[in-house]
Amino acid sequence: MRKRLAERNSEISSFYVMELLRRAKQLEAQGKDVIHMEVGEPDFPTPPAIVAAGIKHIQTGEVKYTPAAGLPELRNRIAAFYRGHYGVTIDQQRIFVTPGASGAFLLALGVSLNPNEELLMADPCYPCNSNFVTLLGGRTKTIAVDASTRYQLTAKHINKHWTQKTKGALIASPSNPTGTLIRPEDLKQAIQAVDSLGGCFYSDEIYHGLVYDTHATTALAFSDDVFVINSFSKYFGMTGWRVGWLIVPDEFIQATEKLAQNIYIATSTHSQYAALAAFDENTLVELENRRAEFAARRNFLYDNLLRLGFEIPVKPEGAFYIYANCKKFTDDSCQFALDFLEAEAVAITPGKDFGSYEAHHMLRFAYTTSIANMAIAMQRLNRFINQG
Repeated sequence: MRKRLAERNSEISSFYVMELLRRAKQLEAQGKDVIHMEVGEPDFPTPPAIVAAGIKHIQTGEVKYTPAAGLPELRNRIAAFYRGHYGVTIDQQRIFVTPGASGAFLLALGVSLNPNEELLMADPCYPCNSNFVTLLGGRTKTIAVDASTRYQLTAKHINKHWTQKTKGALIASPSNPTGTLIRPEDLKQAIQAVDSLGGCFYSDEIYHGLVYDTHATTALAFSDDVFVINSFSKYFGMTGWRVGWLIVPDEFIQATEKLAQNIYIATSTHSQYAALAAFDENTLVELENRRAEFAARRNFLYDNLLRLGFEIPVKPEGAFYIYANCKKFTDDSCQFALDFLEAEAVAITPGKDFGSYEAHHMLRFAYTTSIANMAIAMQRLNRFINQG
């Protein structure tokens, strides 16, 4: 019998957390009060103005294809957002509205990465990004990073690990799972290193907006010759609407539009009209209030995890995750997460979902639930680690 399953599937990793999530759902079906701290999704509903804008467009009945690059008015609003928020001017022709950040990654890599070329990424990192590279026939070279660089790649890393097969480097700031930001000067130097080597620089900025005590810097502040991936999912609370955006260097505009036409024709039309309302003044005020709540949650969770004996060498500055070292309690963080779920009905994510470096000692806690829920989770965690 001829094998019908494509060989690339064997190289694409699964989410280990899905095993936890399936078990969590089973426990909930049995009546257990499961606290979810494993899911990277805001618990707030989509802001009402965004919902209303989406519904209004659906009710017109004119839910037709948009241009592959996206609604011109939405591309203009994104460009205006960069002018107002970052002081950066972008030609709207470089902006592509995509089906979530995932669509943006597929476009960016699809127009730039050749089979067998390598992309440099940090370890730990978000695993889907590596899987996108594999899907397109490329290779990921993950580089172990630690607290000394805030779990971020630096120009030194890039220069050291660059080979003739390397196409570029990806930096995520704020990062999933660590929640850390790259310092502006380090970002500038990393972009310059890639440029000097003739490669492509990819900046994952999907958690911009969810930053606390400081400000995130876009890669576009230092160069126009970069790919920037962003999304309406996290800060704007539109996960299920599936809208993101990609900003490309000038030389990639035509190729990106052609690829978008062929991959998905157009991003969901009603979702694009809904996203227009994401930039309304009242919506932004509401989103800033939510950001303040996330900051309070971070502080609560950070203080409590430290109190319980977890090590967190870098306080996260963004996103909604804390990546904590649990070596005081276990040498197998995956088993720890499974046992904790069974014993106390709290779901968290093991480090092996995000790479191999020190993964057996790491756990990701998502503060995408209320402080009241997290207080209960911390009581259960305290009981779990002190049992017997």
